[in-house]
Amino acid sequence: MTRRTVTVAVLVGLALSVLPAAPAVAGPPAAELRIATFNASLNRAAAGELAADLSAPGDPQAAAVAEVIQQVRPHVLLINEFDYDPAAVDGFRDNYLELGADPIDYPYSFIAPSNTGVPSGFDLNDDGTVGGPDDGLGFGFFPGQFGMLVLSRFPIDTGAARTFQDFRWADLPGNRIPAGFFTPEELAVLPLSSKSHWDVPVRVGKRTVHVLASHPTPPTFDGPEDRNGRRNADEILFWRHYVQPGQASRALYDDDGERGGLGGGERFVIMGDQNADPFDGDSFPGAAQQILTAQRVIDPMPGSDGGVEAAQVQGGPNLAHSGDPRLDTADFSEPVPGNLRVDYVLPSRPLQVRGAGVYWPTAQDPLARLNDASDHHLTWVDLRLR
Repeated sequence: MTRRTVTVAVLVGLALSVLPAAPAVAGPPAAELRIATFNASLNRAAAGELAADLSAPGDPQAAAVAEVIQQVRPHVLLINEFDYDPAAVDGFRDNYLELGADPIDYPYSFIAPSNTGVPSGFDLNDDGTVGGPDDGLGFGFFPGQFGMLVLSRFPIDTGAARTFQDFRWADLPGNRIPAGFFTPEELAVLPLSSKSHWDVPVRVGKRTVHVLASHPTPPTFDGPEDRNGRRNADEILFWRHYVQPGQASRALYDDDGERGGLGGGERFVIMGDQNADPFDGDSFPGAAQQILTAQRVIDPMPGSDGGVEAAQVQGGPNLAHSGDPRLDTADFSEPVPGNLRVDYVLPSRPLQVRGAGVYWPTAQDPLARLNDASDHHLTWVDLRLR
């Protein structure tokens, strides 16, 4: 398949790459949409390793990730923890998704830079030294590690896509920045997004669905100031402001300098690994509820029998959880905090939910071997566009 790369400049001078291609076959029915998120753990230890691993078939983990995707067959898919490298996108499609017993074709893709691993020039973790993954604008060992990728069978409106990589944490209305921890100089450069926030418009027939993609930092690995827990909660709060018209949404600005949130009549889906469970784990109180209770948001509550089984078999912290294990999306059983619901696909009204699920086969299922593809499980929702 022939593909061409379109590169658009963003504010910091990095490149935002969108990789469209002419579809070989017609897409799915215009009124039906299966949309999914999957933290696939397709990150590597050094820059260029992911592209190298995907340059040919044979990587066991990538093959397992691809098989999960082929089993669920979403029309639009957000992959978290896919290192920023446009060359890796074609490798994953050509050598994994489009091979095997059930190949699947994604003619359109969207990938853009991430704050992970970008040096800040400051001692952000207050350990007395400057440099290393904790002092990046987002945690990472090299720029773009743990990035994001959107794959689609429907056209992406690249001209209308928005990224918020540079939006400053200090500029978020109602932010929870720990008092006195960061210097004014640090706050002047510290973005809200540990990776980025994206608004990726997907054209489904004559309608547009805005894929609102993000991957907030884990709310752990910090100190009593809870800087990561607070940042995680505020990365989630961003979407509440973005989809709810009002003064807070007007304070938001994207990497092109355009201000404001999403129009009140637009269809959207908030999705991604939010690293926050509504009831359990270490996230800031109420972090996940910020999007679960946002205006027009529907919670389809995707679930699985595999999540119930895993909580029972693994025991430990799972036995003390308040949340329903059927809704768990991540296998964090060893040693804590236990399995959690952290991956979300939250559509807006008037989109109509037709079904939802978490791909977590039970032990007796022959495909249970795919549970080890990642410590997260692909989460999907079926929608009808009214």
